[in-house]
Amino acid sequence: MLLAGLGAGLGASAAPPAYRILDPHVHVWKHDPAYPFAKETKHPPAEDRTPEMLLALMQANGVAKTVIIQVIHYRYDNSYLAHVLRQYPQYFQGVCRVDPLDPAAPDHLSRLTEEQGFHGVRLSPAGDASGDWIRGPLMPPLWKRCEQLKVPMTLLTTINRMPDVARLAERFPDLTIVIDHMADCPIDQPQELEKLIALTRYPRLFVKISHTWSISRQPYPFLDAQKYVQRLHEHFGPQRLMWATDWPICLAKVSYRQALTVVRDDMKFLNAGDKSWMLSKTIESVWPFAGRPT
Repeated sequence: MLLAGLGAGLGASAAPPAYRILDPHVHVWKHDPAYPFAKETKHPPAEDRTPEMLLALMQANGVAKTVIIQVIHYRYDNSYLAHVLRQYPQYFQGVCRVDPLDPAAPDHLSRLTEEQGFHGVRLSPAGDASGDWIRGPLMPPLWKRCEQLKVPMTLLTTINRMPDVARLAERFPDLTIVIDHMADCPIDQPQELEKLIALTRYPRLFVKISHTWSISRQPYPFLDAQKYVQRLHEHFGPQRLMWATDWPICLAKVSYRQALTVVRDDMKFLNAGDKSWMLSKTIESVWPFAGRPT
């Protein structure tokens, strides 16, 4: 009954009429012995954040489709997310994780893509020396496989890693690359954003303008962080930028609705055409939902 109701509601509320809003970055998890958290997860979240909770929020806010990113609590066991994708293929696509220190990671990515329907992989190199594996010999084979599979490479990393991303982007010009959360550039270091802006020379590289709420030192609508979005808009254009909620991580600072309205309603420098790209068409170009049931 829940799924039927959500399907009807989503179909009726997808707005505005000129395009459907797509959210390219959320997470889900559930305390379930069939899908245990990784042993490295010493402090698992107390509350579940299930796909049904997400679907209700999507319905209430006119979000038609969503890309779920494998949450770190499960590390490289993508089984729970694969289960969710099988349950709700009409609403979700999935981005997996593979172990970047495993030489077999390219083959794991092939299996997850070809057999379980994942569309993309996420890597999370830390900004300190522990993330220097992004410069190591295991990266080119994994990035090449990603390019061959025609799925996006999604990166959660810090602004100081942008030169490392550039070196790999140079080697794999046909690979679609997505930088999460504006590389979390600190709000008190605006000059550092130039390291991300320098990547405009790679036409297949996209940026999520999420995390205004995270990097800001001001209350909603985070005008200080909006200045970063405006700079990125000036250089990348709306065709290479995409919003995202990062639900439920965003709940520490904002509601799901506010993560949408800050872009849709409160970034006054964006026009209607900009928003049609950043809320929909840019995302569709990276995670095509065309042909999937509505």
